[in-house]
Amino acid sequence: MSKMSKTLALIMAIVMSVALLAGCGGSGNAGGGAASAPAAEVPEGGYTFPLAEKAEISGLTRFPANTESEPNNRTIYKRLEEETNVHINWKAIQSDQWGDKIALEMANIKTLPEFISPAGLGDADILKYAKQGVIIPLESYITPEIMPNLCKVFEQAPEYLDMCKDENGHIWTLPWIEQLGVGKTAIQTIGNMPFINTAWLDFLGLEMPKTVDEFEAVLLAFRDNADKLKAEFGIDGDIIPLACIVNGGNEDCRVLCNGFGEGYGDPDDWRHIVITDDKQVICAATTDGWRAGVEWLHKLYTEGLFDPDAFTQEWSTYVAKGKSGRYGVCFSWDVANIVGLTMSDIQNGTAGWAPLPMLKADTVNLTPNTGSLTSGFDRGRGAVITANAKNPALICAWLDLMYRPLQSPQNNWGTYGEDDGFDIFVMGTNDKGEPMLQHADLGDHSPVEVREAEMVDGPLAVLDSYYGVYVTCPDDAQYRLDWIKDIYTPDMHTKYVFPNALLSADDTKEISNLLADIDKCIETYRANAIMNGITDADWNQFQADLQAYKLDQLLAIFQKYVDAASDAALIAK
Repeated sequence: MSKMSKTLALIMAIVMSVALLAGCGGSGNAGGGAASAPAAEVPEGGYTFPLAEKAEISGLTRFPANTESEPNNRTIYKRLEEETNVHINWKAIQSDQWGDKIALEMANIKTLPEFISPAGLGDADILKYAKQGVIIPLESYITPEIMPNLCKVFEQAPEYLDMCKDENGHIWTLPWIEQLGVGKTAIQTIGNMPFINTAWLDFLGLEMPKTVDEFEAVLLAFRDNADKLKAEFGIDGDIIPLACIVNGGNEDCRVLCNGFGEGYGDPDDWRHIVITDDKQVICAATTDGWRAGVEWLHKLYTEGLFDPDAFTQEWSTYVAKGKSGRYGVCFSWDVANIVGLTMSDIQNGTAGWAPLPMLKADTVNLTPNTGSLTSGFDRGRGAVITANAKNPALICAWLDLMYRPLQSPQNNWGTYGEDDGFDIFVMGTNDKGEPMLQHADLGDHSPVEVREAEMVDGPLAVLDSYYGVYVTCPDDAQYRLDWIKDIYTPDMHTKYVFPNALLSADDTKEISNLLADIDKCIETYRANAIMNGITDADWNQFQADLQAYKLDQLLAIFQKYVDAASDAALIAK
């Protein structure tokens, strides 16, 4: 995965404590200047599909390049039309043009379709279009009569209901939820996973390092035995003991520093903040542990252990060097992407690479990148209903079908029974003889290409409890989940995390403005410090610069929400 986006869509810091109101969606305060949703006119007992009379709805969607451009030709939508007797008149935009065209679509309310799925809106856009009256609030439609499947999701995971609400209790979007693991076992808890070349370790007779000193010794052994390694493994090019992209998200090496100081040496969080165990929001870059961790990285740099291109290289260069077999340690969401491994290499243990456990400096800790309340949740990726909707209740009832346990995996990954024979799933049965989607063997076909050809994305929910009941866990996720549970979860000692909430428009804008300067200040200083070291004078100037960029004001905004939140909303379960 590439570096986490720093848009407003990801600035959501915590979940506000909002009581569950009437129904499963609640009513909420009608304040905030937003128009109320049209009154729901629903048949007694809700909608029964297929409808007795055919209905038509207009929708806006997108499709990946080089895939089917007519949504109604996709198997998933063909089946839904047969099942519901609802025809969707789609307007489809190619995905790589979506960013440029969606704003134009939203600006012309006269021609805007009745709903958008997938919506792909960031939080700032959600709040803007809500205020302008372009999209309508949906809480009055999220009821057992209209949306029984989404209500069941909220009953099983009520934290997601709160995360859908704005400060006035309105729900403007239908969420996208993909759980893979939960809490501290969730697949998102660590993005920049460190990997070490175990083939090199074995060849040189070295043990897996457990401390920063042992790790440094291993890197030195890689450096000092470069000629032997090149000869043994047929490597063309210089040996690179430590490969990364500094300030490069999942390819950054910051995870190595989590053992310094209080254990917050450098958390994998682009906001550079953590919540201490006494619920205080702090900036990691102001702590002694952060400084000590960066100073240690500088030591590794001066010893010639860093890739000299680590501060400037792009993803393509990083991958190309990795596939040439030159790396001793690297960082990524998935090592297979970097060093050219296959699924079978990883599954049968012949990969020659393994996750590097957390290293001890002053302590051993891994601050989770996300917690149980944020894993696999995107409030703006699902769907929105526009002010042009003639029958919002029917649209919601149709979209609710996407939340069925057997439907959501298909929307998310792909389907079965396609004519072309390249299916993500086959329809099988679980241990109880009930229908279950089973991931198919794709052979030489690219999972990404097959997925894009079949999926429809949009509103969906794949909960962790579904695996083994309604759907199998994807193989390319299962081994990563196993690594997290066995290697990293035991060292996640942090008590609190920042869940994902829809902050007020004013706070969202303020956080974005403040982070633009603060993030740049921290990343620039960190890169320079890794190369040139830290002195007391420049450290003090760095702290003064952060204050000049109003760091205290940023922390105060986050602290306000932390103070208002319940423990259940903050605990890293």
